[in-house]
Amino acid sequence: MEFKTKINLPLVFRIEGFLVLIEGLFMLATLPVTYIYRGLYAFSMPFSALITLLTGLILIIATRQHRDDTIKSHDGVFIVCISWLVLSLFGAMPFLLSKSVPNFTDGFFEAMSGFTTTGATILTRLETVPKDILFWRSMTQWIGGLAIIVFSLAILPYLGMSGMQLFVSEINGITYDKLHPRIMHTARRIWFIYLFFTLLETLLLYRGDMDFYDALCHSMSTISSGGFSTRTGNIGEFSNYSQVVITVFMVLSGCNFSLLLLSLSWRSFTILKNQEFRTFLLYILFTGIGVGIVLLFACHKSFGSAFRESFFSVISAFTTTGFFIGDNDAWPTFLYVVLFMLMFIGACSGSTSGGIKIFRHLLFVKNSMLELRRIIHPNAVLPVKVNGKAISSSGVYKHTTFIFIYFLVFLIGAIILLALGTDFETSIGASVAALSNVGTGIGEVGPGGSYYIFPTGAKWMLLLLMLLGRVEVFSLITLLSRSFWKN
Repeated sequence: MEFKTKINLPLVFRIEGFLVLIEGLFMLATLPVTYIYRGLYAFSMPFSALITLLTGLILIIATRQHRDDTIKSHDGVFIVCISWLVLSLFGAMPFLLSKSVPNFTDGFFEAMSGFTTTGATILTRLETVPKDILFWRSMTQWIGGLAIIVFSLAILPYLGMSGMQLFVSEINGITYDKLHPRIMHTARRIWFIYLFFTLLETLLLYRGDMDFYDALCHSMSTISSGGFSTRTGNIGEFSNYSQVVITVFMVLSGCNFSLLLLSLSWRSFTILKNQEFRTFLLYILFTGIGVGIVLLFACHKSFGSAFRESFFSVISAFTTTGFFIGDNDAWPTFLYVVLFMLMFIGACSGSTSGGIKIFRHLLFVKNSMLELRRIIHPNAVLPVKVNGKAISSSGVYKHTTFIFIYFLVFLIGAIILLALGTDFETSIGASVAALSNVGTGIGEVGPGGSYYIFPTGAKWMLLLLMLLGRVEVFSLITLLSRSFWKN
């Protein structure tokens, strides 16, 4: 059978050229940090920015004669998947040129972990890494967190499954055109909220015990649900005030940004009417209180310390941010199991967090309960409803299938890591941490752990899991399928 690509390659190259050009401009934004904190390899950021900018310009100029700008479904899938690889490829240059990492695999791993907002790190002693490299590291997460929102709005609607349907989470009484008649206008408004939260958190952290550099780095990592820090001890090296501020903004990063936009635009409490958001808050409240009680009585912590650590850890796992304030060695084992389970759930759809998302959990639980009623009343018509709106059978089936495939990919990833010589606890911890874009897992990759311990083959397996988690599994699986490339 004859094979012929369906991909509009000139259009793909043109879009990737713009993305690479934008990445180069962000690299230029790190130059003031390079100038202030001059290190041994201060040339690494300027040189990386120059190469990235030139490559982007070459791609744009080479495709300037192309007139077909229509993005079809195949183009959308391909662009979404390939963009993370392209951004990570150029994003790895500063790590390599500064000799912060020893080889290409580690540099690519660090960059991919940043752009996918995973937060898994190869680095061990962060205090020895050049300041501008750590700043770029946090910036990759900030870019990645915003990119997934823009992709969801501007490109994923062409896929039919994700896009606006999942992004808005079936808000009762609100249609997509009420966001804005043009999708890119909505993207700009969400970008403004994203930037506003970043600057607000920076100012609040700066009022505490962080200098402006640390405040900005941690703000970028928080809003993007990333988890990269400038300190080896992570957030545990800062004051209780800073921990509380970061906790609040982790919750905001786990919210649906389109709902936040609607709530601010309409000066209403639209977000409070959303069932997914209410479930998100209830999960945090009950889990945080439960874990806090255990820490209070089983670990004999003070009241303030127990609940501060509890809510910080629960929210960090829930929103897949991956920040930590201690090694948790004194915690009872079953609390690790609770945090492990939270990593799968993720926060709201349309947020910067990874994981399965609460919207899918709601559908799964509601459908499971209704299935029991259908057994008793086989002729009854019992549709699954979220926010008062019925979800089609195909929609329920699609999201249920996603959950099944998600756990299947997690198991396959853990088995492969086991086969490559990793212990059981670390294998399952690293697999879920990479797939759910959490970064901080359990075992050797628990709080304070580094992914430097993994062999090269295991690192590439984890890279694939990070990418699968960021593009939500289906897109990459579709890209790898044979039928996708058939004419």
